[in-house]
Amino acid sequence: MQEIGHWINGKRVAGTSGRFADVMNPATGEVQAKVALATLGELDHAIQEAAKAQVAWAATNPQRRARVMMAFGALINRDMEKLAEMVAREHGKTIPDAKGDVQRGLEVIEVCMGAPAMLKGEAMDSAGPGIDLYAMRQPLGVVAGITPFNFPAMIPLWKIGPALSSGNAMILKPSERVPSTSLYLAELLQEAGLPDGVLQVVNGDKTVVDGILDHPVIQGVGFVGSTPIAQYIYGRAASNGKRAQCFGGAKNHMIIMPDADLDKAADALVGAGYGAAGERCIAISVAVPVGQTSADALIERLIPRIEKLKVGPYTAGNDIDFGPVITQASKDRILGLIDSGVEQGAKLVVDGRGFKLQGYENGFFVGPSLFDNVTPEMEIYKQEIFGPVLSTVRAKSYDDALKLVMDNEYGNGTAIFTADGDTARDFASRVNVGMVGINFPIPVPLSYFSFGGWKKSAFGDLNQYGPDAFRFYTKTKTVTARWFSGIKEGASLNFKALD
Repeated sequence: MQEIGHWINGKRVAGTSGRFADVMNPATGEVQAKVALATLGELDHAIQEAAKAQVAWAATNPQRRARVMMAFGALINRDMEKLAEMVAREHGKTIPDAKGDVQRGLEVIEVCMGAPAMLKGEAMDSAGPGIDLYAMRQPLGVVAGITPFNFPAMIPLWKIGPALSSGNAMILKPSERVPSTSLYLAELLQEAGLPDGVLQVVNGDKTVVDGILDHPVIQGVGFVGSTPIAQYIYGRAASNGKRAQCFGGAKNHMIIMPDADLDKAADALVGAGYGAAGERCIAISVAVPVGQTSADALIERLIPRIEKLKVGPYTAGNDIDFGPVITQASKDRILGLIDSGVEQGAKLVVDGRGFKLQGYENGFFVGPSLFDNVTPEMEIYKQEIFGPVLSTVRAKSYDDALKLVMDNEYGNGTAIFTADGDTARDFASRVNVGMVGINFPIPVPLSYFSFGGWKKSAFGDLNQYGPDAFRFYTKTKTVTARWFSGIKEGASLNFKALD
């Protein structure tokens, strides 16, 4: 049985705790490896070594740091197939979806190749007599990234790129369910020229997470996961004086107006609702058709599309639409929520509970399900299912549909399909959600903007990647400088304005 350790000071090292977590093959239900769970002593060693390495890395010319990102990006492109297979093997995604996972992370690295432009400060000469003012961005020091299972490449890259480009060292704690991709990315960074110790990958469980949150050397923490854990990490990090950006769960709605192209809307819903088996924080999990006629016509179009979806292991080829969910516990939870929807009166139009795949009976597969006549009081509406389940909530009017989105406790992403520009502009302006799609189902911004939700989908003031990431991973120092040429006055005891 393969044992997966950590990445410390530029090399893979075995764990010493004697504690391990199983790394499953979600398609077969079998244990394919064991990953070491670090002790607090191992974590402390990694952090102290990172702190030593960070000093020289921060003093490295920003353009030279950017060149490491350039080389890193080229290596990711070189090894795209290998990385995608690694993602698919541990997560269960299809190969095309796994390549998308890697690609969207690579795009952030590409922006980091231009990091020097993001790190420029501000200056004003002659702010007062002989007085110049300038502000500079400096790295925080040692920061940490705590990343989830559902994007084994993309989200670690979202954290690594801006943090390292800004001159920080990083402790990366990936999900123990998908550890291999992060370790391989660390190897590629070393090949790209990153000095040893600047990136440490420490595998672990809650012991390591709490150790990161309490360690005095760690200056900032970035997290992606469920809302309860995001809120916990944000609170504990903040109480320890750390900067934190924590992104949680979602319940993303897509409004379908009567004037929308229903065939395009149905295609969008199927892709956004069932891709990656619904294990995306930006997945559309609630369809909101406006008007009875639109709702009936939408359901009529969705049923055959959903029934044609191919579910299977990534090894079955690129025509598979989605694979298994991550664990048996996830499968059981999803099936339980589907049961609750039926019990609470929703109409189960497509039932994926009985899905079986010959030869993979022990895999964590869940067939696609579609609900109609869901109401906000039902558990399938209130909870983030994180599975291949789409709920339809019928709305009588645009205002009712908008209110449904705005009243929801989550605010990660939302979308509207309409042919009317006025409706689209009103929706984008008024909705209290962080990312909005107009005739676009998964509104993940390109990497030179920033990704982030509102309400209980995000805790902290700054978003991921783009300009916000460079603000998060740096602190501003402002210098007021005076040069005495031409100034003949003596000492002043008053606090004077810079006139």
